[in-house]
Amino acid sequence: MSASVLPSTFVLALLMLIGLLFFIRASVKDRIEVVRLTSEQPELSLLNQLQAYFTQRAYQIVATDAARLQVTFEGFVRPSVALAIFLTLLAAIGLLCLSLMLSYLFSEFSTGLLALPLLSPLAGVFYWRKSARPERVLLQVESNDALNAETTSVITVTAHRDELAELQKRMPLKRVESEM
Repeated sequence: MSASVLPSTFVLALLMLIGLLFFIRASVKDRIEVVRLTSEQPELSLLNQLQAYFTQRAYQIVATDAARLQVTFEGFVRPSVALAIFLTLLAAIGLLCLSLMLSYLFSEFSTGLLALPLLSPLAGVFYWRKSARPERVLLQVESNDALNAETTSVITVTAHRDELAELQKRMPLKRVESEM
């Protein structure tokens, strides 16, 4: 290989490995969002329906505030086996590229450097341990006749963005546009 190609390829492999590390770290990041949704149902009926929905999804009620019509649910997030395998595979490919580059640059250590991809299962273990955690969903139902004549209830939900997307798919709730 040309002398100028090796250092530039090594730098690219290092940049790819840095990106991979950020990707693996981002796989366990909390993605909590707050969304306001509207419904044509009365407050108590909507709250009961939401309680049944979250109980069905393996959440349990941990706190209630009857005066503010606020309920806090908690459930356990299970890690994804497919994502753990995918992250391990990505780490193996990245470490293999890095070890090949290092073995070209430091040929006297090439045998030991080629064992570097054996560290790739650490990415799956990191994901598995960090993503298995309790998750909270906070619901607050309020009456809001001023928003729309048809709308009788507004619900504020604080939860993981995937849970919010699933809630909007399963229940007839409309997103409230931000007031500016």
